[in-house]
Amino acid sequence: MKAQVLVDERIKQGDNAFAELRVMRVPESVRGSAHTFKYSLSLVVEGVCVMRYDNESGKGDHYHRGEVELPYRFTTMPALLNDFWQQVNEWRQL
Repeated sequence: MKAQVLVDERIKQGDNAFAELRVMRVPESVRGSAHTFKYSLSLVVEGVCVMRYDNESGKGDHYHRGEVELPYRFTTMPALLNDFWQQVNEWRQL
């Protein structure tokens, strides 16, 4: 099985921001993750990534909030997407 693209989109979040979502189903779990998704969900504001959820090989599931990197407990893809959009909504309210 080859990697299958499930989501690849950019969604405008105002005049100076966008969310970029990339999710793939992969044949084997990414090193450090216990599921078969490879993902990067980012919020970019004025050209700077201010938040990102991803599972970089070797690091496993984690997220970035500014310069801070924290572990993320992946359960399901719908839960991940919900967590991401909650963070985006919190940012929009600042």
